[in-house]
Amino acid sequence: MLNIRDLSFRYKIPLRSTVLVLITAVPLTLSILFHEYYELENDLALETTEISRLLAQNLVTPMLQNDVWHAYQAIKSPFPKEYLEENPVKMAIVLDSRHRIYVSSDPARYPILSDPARISSGFGTLQSAVARHRGMEPTVLKIPGSKDIYVITPIASGGTPLGTLVLSYSEAAFQQHFYRLANRSALITLLLLAVLLPISWYWAHRMAIPLVQLAKCMGKIGSDIPPDLDCALYESKDEIGQVGVAFKHMFRELRDKENLEKQIAASERLAAVGRLSAGIAHEINNPLGGMLNAINTFKRHGNDDPITSRTMSLLERGLLQIRDTVAALLVEARIEGNNKPLTRQDIEDTHTLVLGKAKKKAAEFHWQNDVTDTVPLPSTLVRQVTINLLLNAIQAVNENGHIDCHIYQDGGNLFIVVKNDGCHIPPDRMEQMFEPFSSQCENGHSLGLWVTYQAVQRMAGHIRVASGPGETSFTVALPLVKT
Repeated sequence: MLNIRDLSFRYKIPLRSTVLVLITAVPLTLSILFHEYYELENDLALETTEISRLLAQNLVTPMLQNDVWHAYQAIKSPFPKEYLEENPVKMAIVLDSRHRIYVSSDPARYPILSDPARISSGFGTLQSAVARHRGMEPTVLKIPGSKDIYVITPIASGGTPLGTLVLSYSEAAFQQHFYRLANRSALITLLLLAVLLPISWYWAHRMAIPLVQLAKCMGKIGSDIPPDLDCALYESKDEIGQVGVAFKHMFRELRDKENLEKQIAASERLAAVGRLSAGIAHEINNPLGGMLNAINTFKRHGNDDPITSRTMSLLERGLLQIRDTVAALLVEARIEGNNKPLTRQDIEDTHTLVLGKAKKKAAEFHWQNDVTDTVPLPSTLVRQVTINLLLNAIQAVNENGHIDCHIYQDGGNLFIVVKNDGCHIPPDRMEQMFEPFSSQCENGHSLGLWVTYQAVQRMAGHIRVASGPGETSFTVALPLVKT
């Protein structure tokens, strides 16, 4: 069963607006019609009263002279046949002082000197009203059960009563006019409703659009916050506009909160991996050093058997490779005691060190170093970060690829920006970007990025990665140490 409370505001507001228009228009039209009905009734009674007063004055002389013919002409003359349909008066009767018919506009039905009560039962009530009437002003009388309305007007000369004039008119005389007026009023009301309802529906619908848009936007936010919310929300200083602005602010706060939570989780994960890797590396280094010392001792004091020598050389190369891999996990061990400030030449040395590898791939290497003065940052760490990012870019690009490196100072930070057009990083691998043995491309073990992340963290900086088809960029921001 449809519940109006469950309807969308795009329908609920127009429907309520329509009901409001109807509730306003219909009672207003009815009140105007009732007012007009009573006005018509009063106007008709007033008009008939004026006619009755004039006729009563004209009947004084004929009744004083007992001139029935002139009395008949007096009450008949206001009602010519050509105006009979427009005249509100239906019949005129003159009663003498004994309340008998002196003359009437319809002699055939109401003959002279007859008792009107015998002709019509309603005239008994009329005669009683005439007998009770005092004063010289006309009186309007409606007899129960009769569709006619009577106006009673005394006829007197010098204060002496001569008789009574009774005029009757039917309610239909003004009801027909009222019906015509009601039909016109209903037509005008319908025309106004035909104009107002579409306008009301349109504006109410426009009013509901911001609420509908806000509901759709809110529906897009679930357990996962979308990276970008494409919503055309209504913004203004009214309440709906303020809600839209507040919702956008809330969405940005939720998105920033989610990104911060991801960064914190990634940092904690990398820190845990770092601690584990460092512990494992230290444990491996102890027996590894012993094995390398044993091989060196054997090579100095052992026999000269070629097979044995070749086997020992293979073992030594393998163990040295293991040592280099483990050393890559120990960032602290390689930088302790080397805190020389960074110079422009230190940065240029990194360019020289990796230029040969870039040329082997025939890569286009664009280098821009805007650092001119000594920078209060540990040169070893900054050089290691720059070299690792450049080697990672060289590894990622294809033959004849493009590498771009820009190093500059801005706002109390040293920025290192490295871009390449090689293989891009899929979104599902972005969170594991700086973990050991999680490489950007299919080849490589990603220890360089691991070391880079550890070094950046030691310098209280941050690193941001953006990747898409055709370009991958690493941006490192290192706050300058205050001296």
